[in-house]
Amino acid sequence: MSSFNLDVFFRPRNVALIGASSKQGSIGNALVQNLLEGRYKDKLFLVNPRGGELEGLPLYKSVEEIDAKIDLAIVAIAPPSVVETIEQLGKKGCRGAIILSIAMGSGAGSLAEEAAKVGARYHMRLLGPNTIGVLSPAAGLNASFSHVPGLSGDLGLISQSSAIVTSVAEWASHNNVGFTGLVALGDKVDVDIADMLDYFAMDARTRAILLYIENIRDARKFMTSARAAARAKPVILMKTGRHPQGLAAVASRKSALAGADEVYDAAFERAGMLRVYSLQEIFYAVETLTHTRALKGPDLAIVANSNGVGVLAVDHLVEQGGNLATLSEETIASLDAILPEGWSRNNPVYIVTDADTDRYKAALGAVMDDKGVHAVLGLFCPSAIGSSEDAARAVVDLMAERKKVGKRRVPVFAVRLGGGPDLVKLYEDADIAHFETPADAIQGISYVLRHMKAQDQLMLMPPALGTFQPDYEEARTVIDEALMEGHDCLDAVDVSKLLKAYGLPMAASHAANNAVEAAQLAAPILSAHGAAVVKIDSPDIRFKSDIGGVVLGLTNTGAVATAAQQVLERAKEAYPDADIKGVTVHPMIRKPHAIELLAGMMVDEVFGPVMVFGRGGTAVEVIRDKALALPPLDLLSARAMIEKTRVNRRLEGYRDTAPCDKGALAEMLVRMSQMISDFPEIQELDFNPVLADANGNVIADARVRVAQVDAHEHPHKRFAIKPYPSEWEQERTLKDGRIVFIRPMRPEDEALFPAFFDRVTDDDMRLRFFSSARSLSHAFIARLTQIDYARSMAFIAVDQKNGEMLGSVRLMGDANHEKGEYAVMVRSDLKGLGMGWMLMKLILAYAEKDGFKEVEGEVLRSNQTMRQMCEALGFETHMDPDDPDLVRMIFKVPEISKRIAKLI
Repeated sequence: MSSFNLDVFFRPRNVALIGASSKQGSIGNALVQNLLEGRYKDKLFLVNPRGGELEGLPLYKSVEEIDAKIDLAIVAIAPPSVVETIEQLGKKGCRGAIILSIAMGSGAGSLAEEAAKVGARYHMRLLGPNTIGVLSPAAGLNASFSHVPGLSGDLGLISQSSAIVTSVAEWASHNNVGFTGLVALGDKVDVDIADMLDYFAMDARTRAILLYIENIRDARKFMTSARAAARAKPVILMKTGRHPQGLAAVASRKSALAGADEVYDAAFERAGMLRVYSLQEIFYAVETLTHTRALKGPDLAIVANSNGVGVLAVDHLVEQGGNLATLSEETIASLDAILPEGWSRNNPVYIVTDADTDRYKAALGAVMDDKGVHAVLGLFCPSAIGSSEDAARAVVDLMAERKKVGKRRVPVFAVRLGGGPDLVKLYEDADIAHFETPADAIQGISYVLRHMKAQDQLMLMPPALGTFQPDYEEARTVIDEALMEGHDCLDAVDVSKLLKAYGLPMAASHAANNAVEAAQLAAPILSAHGAAVVKIDSPDIRFKSDIGGVVLGLTNTGAVATAAQQVLERAKEAYPDADIKGVTVHPMIRKPHAIELLAGMMVDEVFGPVMVFGRGGTAVEVIRDKALALPPLDLLSARAMIEKTRVNRRLEGYRDTAPCDKGALAEMLVRMSQMISDFPEIQELDFNPVLADANGNVIADARVRVAQVDAHEHPHKRFAIKPYPSEWEQERTLKDGRIVFIRPMRPEDEALFPAFFDRVTDDDMRLRFFSSARSLSHAFIARLTQIDYARSMAFIAVDQKNGEMLGSVRLMGDANHEKGEYAVMVRSDLKGLGMGWMLMKLILAYAEKDGFKEVEGEVLRSNQTMRQMCEALGFETHMDPDDPDLVRMIFKVPEISKRIAKLI
């Protein structure tokens, strides 16, 4: 259901408490008191079978006695009565219920599952069970048994732990930090993390989202919501279970799958969220995000009256990957005029130990005037000359004065060395981020910088991979034949065929049953390459070198025969029960300065396929230098994956060793990504070693594990991020005979838009964007081309001959995946050729196939062409009550099935 009806938990019209109690110390009584302290006394229904009165309000004996439509219910009763109560609430039109009851079980047949089914029948959203509830400070609603109501503000907190909600609420109340809402999800029988991410992402009052995670059940739903939320606003998260012991505790308590923590890290990074690792860091993040919206750049200036403290801050900044601003000559001159001899004449700006707060204020102002400075860290150590309170007033006054006269201001991060509550209040009232130590301040700054970097990564346009087309049929034959023969691992010969089909660089393999055949097969290899390699051929022996199952550098057929015989004997001795087919013979790859790398894929039980890249060789488990990423990959994400590893430094070259071709490595990872997207049968890839140097790379050894899959299941179902849906690619012919290739939009299509818009008239721009303005930014076009195929779709039509963009159509789905908003645009010089009609029919067919119930769009009332086309397709026209210049075109998708043959 996603975000449907979630507003009821934060802004209900009324509240019913089932389980109200007069008993002091009970949850039922705590809930009554919390609700009465807010703004819901006149909108509150209390239910208790005993009846009577409580706190001046009547006690209804049952839900049926309430003579009103209930909006939000809080259920705090014994588990056996919950399902019946949800049924009664559904009949009363209840839109949402918070189930506080514990021990309701999980899975089929449990009380929790039965409650969920009843709730779904009445379109009622259920939060919990086993939750402390919801705090909505802005609405004056404490629908929980939290001991603090929370302050109103612009942060949203989503937590799988009730204790985290109360801890953060209490800390925030002491530090004047406010929230739009704080939610404890409990056992997530209905409302889950993704639902709440969608809600807070779309809530205009929420500026940033805090997230506490223990586990994720639906990886695709989570990733779709997380990516959408992170594009809209900062998302700071903390996840427990970083180590195996913690994972075991979470799994035993929640009975849920728990993926490896490094896979979670890869998922969070791919979504653009910022991960923290402690409650203290959450509080730092809250402090920073409360007072700092965004920076215009990463460069920080430090102003301090202590050289040692300033240098310490620089150390912390470097460790966090931050940038120290370079002061301009004009700034240096300004500081020379106001600071005494002996100041640092550099950044950090050391204003000398005897500085008073006037000097501190003047130095801060001079630094703010520097356009190369994007933020300032203020450090003032108290002394007999100036106190921390005086320094704080200086900062506050400076910001107020500069705002009044319109002078440049940049965010200030203040370190309050000493001082008490009055000092905190001074900074809070002035909306200035403040911290106890330089390390805390730098940590806070890092959240803003990391979010900026994450947003930049989300908006990058990846380069196109080119015109590479794999030999899909050859790859399909290799995999199908192996599965028909009952093999779960491809043999060396089949591996080389599979990799060749995808242009992955691996020398051909030749299978031999015995030493004599090995020598015969080696003859042409030796003639062409000068040396050969012999390897044991057995699906049961994974680490061949561990048993002497690999012999390198064989220069004649006799040596090949001897090596083959010895390899077979060693394998039989080490693994007497193994299925030993023989040996394989390969060319000897000579790359004297090559670096040994690892590339592969595994299937995580939560996130599905996960790709890995790093340092390879026999010591890979010891070195443990690797980076993970969720496919599908493009060239940019593949390059980023490579550059996260320590071995990347060696790839860039050193001393007399030339840099490796990282572009070729990135392309290899992208082709691997495409292969696992095309073939869900592939369960594991292990390319080790991959030998890389300046001339490219080659896969020296590879292992591919496969398994049968459900033929009726979509091949992309296992992916946390839905890959490119190539099945929608098609060729069409326009009325003028032009051949058009229509396919789903890809990020690299951004490069096609400028030339396309150059051939769109101002009037057509106005009809599509309701404005004729042409200053469409990179960020704007990136949002058009970077499609989350799990939620939305966009098709682009390109000329088959010259690759020019001719038109596009898109369907932007809501969080519930029930309604989608369409938009279509055709190059102005192509009108009348049937392009718009063709694209509209295609997007409607996609909507039906993908389960949308309704397609709608806003159209200018004067756009008669679009209105006539939509009406011919079966859209209904509805006037917009808020804007007489607009009409809404609405299509009921189920009706497509009656005409589907005409639409395809």
